[in-house]
Amino acid sequence: MRKIDSHQHFWLYNPVNHAWINDDMRVIQRNFLPADLQSILQENGIEGCVAVQVDQTEAENEFLLDLAEKNSFIKGIVGWIDLQADNIEERLQYYSSVKPMKGFRHILQGEPDEKFMLNKKFKHGIGLLNQYGFSYDILIMPNHLPYAKEFVAAFPEQRFVIDHLAKPYIKDKRINGWKEDIQAIAAFPNVYCKVSGMVTEADWANWKTEDFVPYLDIVFNVFGASRIMYGSDWPVCNVAGGYKGVLKVIENYVSQLSQTEQELFWAKNAVDFYKL
Repeated sequence: MRKIDSHQHFWLYNPVNHAWINDDMRVIQRNFLPADLQSILQENGIEGCVAVQVDQTEAENEFLLDLAEKNSFIKGIVGWIDLQADNIEERLQYYSSVKPMKGFRHILQGEPDEKFMLNKKFKHGIGLLNQYGFSYDILIMPNHLPYAKEFVAAFPEQRFVIDHLAKPYIKDKRINGWKEDIQAIAAFPNVYCKVSGMVTEADWANWKTEDFVPYLDIVFNVFGASRIMYGSDWPVCNVAGGYKGVLKVIENYVSQLSQTEQELFWAKNAVDFYKL
């Protein structure tokens, strides 16, 4: 069965730029490049990946695009662009001619203002993405979901995907609140969800497969088989079980799905969403 990893990262580690990688995460305080990932993908029968931005600079785009040019298993890039810039259309026009660039992301979860995504200039930038063929990854936490619902409602033609299930409180086994909000945003047919980043929201050293089932039940139910996709969040997942640990959890869960549903989840949805 064809498999695509829709969410992973590369970086040249810099303790200033990557200050979010604290000492509790020291296992990933180093460079991670395609040579580190390619063998992992091959071992696990995964044909390719989508590389997602970490730094919020256009230099990051050039770094990732260079890696994609040299490594054919990198099927697409989710980069960063200043969506509030006065020259936003000029930049979108430029990137629309760069084939590996499939979409953009902003670190919304890191903004001091929970309502940042509703900023007029930011929304203006979002409103231009679709005409240039770009998707948008929504990186948020549960407290942002009510604003995200208003946000996506304003752009019914735009392809959105929620990264990491919006980071539910798996470690604390809290589900209410997040459940209702994820159900509400899933009602918009242009919103997808990445089944990714779960292990880092759990108890890193002591999580069990069953810890994730209630959250998986909800997203698979509300988004349906045609709007969910697999993502490893490698190498961040290395702090809490690694690639094989993530994959085992997901494989166990999706084994209950039909062949067609599994094909959608593992590859087809990512291919269609990102136009890979």
